[in-house]
Amino acid sequence: MAQPALFSPIRVRNLELSNRIVIAPMCQYSAEDGCMTDWHVIHLGQLALSGAALLTIEATGVTPEGRITYADVGLYDDATEKAMGRTLDSIRKWSDMPISVQLAHAGRKASTDKPWLGGSQIAPDHPNGWQTQSASAIPFNPKYVAPVALDRQGLNEVRDAFAASAVRAARIGLDAIQIHAAHGYLLHQFLSPLSNQRTDEYGGSLENRARFPLEVFDAVRQAFPSDKAVTVRVSATDWVEGGLDIDQSIAFAQMLDEKGCDAIHVSSGGLHMEQKIPLGPNYQVPLARAVKAAVKMPVVAVGLITEPTQAEAIVSTGDADIVAIARAVLYDPRWPWHAAAELGAQVKPAPQYLRCQPSQLRNLFTS
Repeated sequence: MAQPALFSPIRVRNLELSNRIVIAPMCQYSAEDGCMTDWHVIHLGQLALSGAALLTIEATGVTPEGRITYADVGLYDDATEKAMGRTLDSIRKWSDMPISVQLAHAGRKASTDKPWLGGSQIAPDHPNGWQTQSASAIPFNPKYVAPVALDRQGLNEVRDAFAASAVRAARIGLDAIQIHAAHGYLLHQFLSPLSNQRTDEYGGSLENRARFPLEVFDAVRQAFPSDKAVTVRVSATDWVEGGLDIDQSIAFAQMLDEKGCDAIHVSSGGLHMEQKIPLGPNYQVPLARAVKAAVKMPVVAVGLITEPTQAEAIVSTGDADIVAIARAVLYDPRWPWHAAAELGAQVKPAPQYLRCQPSQLRNLFTS
């Protein structure tokens, strides 16, 4: 029986991924002053035993003001670095899965409450709130306090914060970095003409709007070890007329490709309250397919990919090189195991779990 495409290996710079399933970053809103807690050991630990090829840590603020909420993870000082390092040490005792981190700045979508507490913006003069920043002084929600448009000094500080977080990521042994330029957060705010109405060299044309995200990429690439992967997550369309669209995103992806980006993770939306997203299985796969046709680097597809045969089709037809699983793996932390069983492939479970498999399925597992 031929090896399923979903379970064929792929190399991303130094990373030898055993299959094409990666776990997307998912915020947990369970940090304390930016520091990971025991929740993260439980959450990330179980996902590190899932059989996927790569685990990505949730959106991690490069500054305190860059966090989405006051309960987000950060990697911006010694305390947050120590907490993340401690979490990684706990996981690595039991799993050899490569681990990446998504470095992020929420921009105008920062200073909000936890989703299960409503998720609304917290004003700067209230506890757990702060003044937000963006490309332009345009709020995400008309009811929100407007962000401050970053000046040259502010841009330098944010860029340098990304680089400093990359140094910390390397110091605690993370295997890769994903730069978050999607879902309406700061770098996406620069890319989209709906949120970027600057009149300087960072606004106007796509080349200008892409300038700051590319500066951040260069800074992170320079700060992170040259043999380790740096990837980018993008929203390929705002799903709003006049916003960032697939053609502009393809052009941006090509800019990243030329700079040596190691992979691009293609998502969409999150920038504007009037977005109209055609939700359904594979709804973002056409975006990944369009980007893949225009770049050399590996492309990751994501979004309502829930079934093994669905994921196999995405990879086997060449729509994308890799699929990212998020909510599906929260619901079923052994999703890659079940995909292997359904497709006739192999995964490598922890030896402590071998006995949970029916005898007729033991040939699906490597020693």
